[in-house]
Amino acid sequence: MQPGVITLSGFLGSDPRELNEIIADDERTLSQLEIAAEELANRMQYFTDKSFDAYETPITIDEFWQAETEVVRGKLPCPFGHAGIQRKTITILTDLRTGQQIRWTALNIHMIKAHGFFEGKGSPFRLEPALLKQVLFL
Repeated sequence: MQPGVITLSGFLGSDPRELNEIIADDERTLSQLEIAAEELANRMQYFTDKSFDAYETPITIDEFWQAETEVVRGKLPCPFGHAGIQRKTITILTDLRTGQQIRWTALNIHMIKAHGFFEGKGSPFRLEPALLKQVLFL
């Protein structure tokens, strides 16, 4: 989870909370939002899959979103020690109605789905569950 181990910046950012507290706080947020981490991860995967074959060109999806997935050479392991490795990709999704934009990696999708981990506050790839729900769904 620390900087320089799997990624240059790590996964905790400037968040002073313990890992289990970060996950528990996000679980409470998900409960208040009445959505499961798996639902968010599945929707993120949907947009990544739809845009993957566009070869790093933005495409419109379901008329309300524009997505682009950049593929970078290499793969990353799960910091939780989970089996498997994830491609180095970054998906950028724009809600065409509001202009809001979010971005995530393949590893983000895995960590949210398998571990309920959205990264620590201040992390470059921290994803706020409320913003995800707002942008990913109509």
